[in-house]
Amino acid sequence: MRLLVDTVTFLRVALRQGEVSARAKELLRDPDNECYLSAVSAWEITVKHALGKLELTERPEQFVPQHREKLAAEELPLDEESALHLSRLPKIHRDPFDRMLICQSIVHGLVLLTPDAVLSKYPVRTAW
Repeated sequence: MRLLVDTVTFLRVALRQGEVSARAKELLRDPDNECYLSAVSAWEITVKHALGKLELTERPEQFVPQHREKLAAEELPLDEESALHLSRLPKIHRDPFDRMLICQSIVHGLVLLTPDAVLSKYPVRTAW
């Protein structure tokens, strides 16, 4: 399975804060699964940290790559096709970061690993 770890899931694992479902843990630990973290999540973490809305153990430029590597996740850059797919999404959810993660999941055929049930209302495969 090819997984895109959403920002909330990444932070819960990295900071060991909040619940991570047994299924999510199983998917993250399975060596047969490919795991990705989007540049969109790095951007969201950096923005929220700069606004004082997210406390981290170190600066985002150290925190994100360090914990992405611990998770054995590959970087997923934001590509033009994913950005343009945004115009096709229904207006269910207003969060621009989540909407881009949905687009990347759809365009790249990834399963979005997220606890946010609202995101499953989009035409995207989710797991939790």
